[in-house]
Amino acid sequence: MLLRVLNLSRRGFCSHSGHDIATAIAELNKEMESVFGESSSTIHSSSIGNDIMAEAPQLVSLKIGGSGLGLTHVGSKGEAQMVDVTPKESTKRAATASCKVILGKKVFDLVSANQMAKGDVLSVAKIAGINGAKQTSSLIPLCHNIILTHVHVDLKLNPNDFSVDIVGEAASAGKTGVEMEALTAVSVAGLTVYDMCKAASKDIQITGIQLERKTGGKSGDWSRKE
Repeated sequence: MLLRVLNLSRRGFCSHSGHDIATAIAELNKEMESVFGESSSTIHSSSIGNDIMAEAPQLVSLKIGGSGLGLTHVGSKGEAQMVDVTPKESTKRAATASCKVILGKKVFDLVSANQMAKGDVLSVAKIAGINGAKQTSSLIPLCHNIILTHVHVDLKLNPNDFSVDIVGEAASAGKTGVEMEALTAVSVAGLTVYDMCKAASKDIQITGIQLERKTGGKSGDWSRKE
């Protein structure tokens, strides 16, 4: 009975703060006193708590370290930092991202007929997406200011779900990837579609913003699996 109580408590303590652990230990003392009819178990409570507190950071450390992944924008003391790419070699890099703007039938029909009050929705959103890619480092604070060699944004009306499908591509020959530029391109294009159409409906949804593929760089090529 004692081992079962301790094992259950040990699992619970590892996911709580120090204050919660102290409270849990006090509750455990009461439970053990009701089982054994004495309060002598409190003698061991501090050692139990100390053991668990010592184990908790180790569990977190193992979980993070065991993955083999690190956060490059976080310094050794946990502070935000811009990654130094000076030692890296310049290589050809490219990335493709996508998103979907769900319009609803009424707005979809208006966009299809080019009847929106603000004008040609898809053309304006395309230019906005290209401009957004070029402004990525101004919008995302720890992104590098890189020279883009290519940006392409494509918007297509999808009658199956009354939406606009957006695909953005970015390329560069440099020391860091262009994933954020591609993602920013489709995000800004999607926001522009919303802005152009919001007078007709507030139900418009921007969804599915994601990286589809990237090439080049130290990590190599990557593509999203279907």
